[in-house]
Amino acid sequence: MTINSIGLDIQKSKELAVDLNKLLANFQQYYLNLRGIHWNIKGKRFFDLHEKFEELYVDANVKVDEIAERILTLGGLPFHTFADYMENSKVPVGKNITQDENAIRLIVDSLTQLLLLERSILDASEAAKDEGTNAMMSDFITEQEKTVWMMKAWLAEEI
Repeated sequence: MTINSIGLDIQKSKELAVDLNKLLANFQQYYLNLRGIHWNIKGKRFFDLHEKFEELYVDANVKVDEIAERILTLGGLPFHTFADYMENSKVPVGKNITQDENAIRLIVDSLTQLLLLERSILDASEAAKDEGTNAMMSDFITEQEKTVWMMKAWLAEEI
């Protein structure tokens, strides 16, 4: 086993960087979805939702940067092209969404995909003894689970 300068197995770090790049691609699509619904939302709930969507896209933008920096910390190179994002993202693309329920459903569906990836990375980072990535995933998961719960409550649906 060969160890890098932050005390992690080099091969496991490379594998985690690959997984984090997939997460980065998905987060970029989530971010774009949030910008789109922020700009295009219409209706009686406009003011509340416009503000909430801005809060969410600002947070997503911060997380994109954190993921990219973690990839670099692990010795990888973060994706930075739309082609990479499109090729590696499973988050649904929200195009021309103007109606409130469709926008909220897009957020829930997007977060569901992110949570699946993050749980997989959480398991891999635990196996690699990578506390930095593990803590990041744990924090992301906790926050996003709460957001899903709130969005599902807004939709009057069970989690």
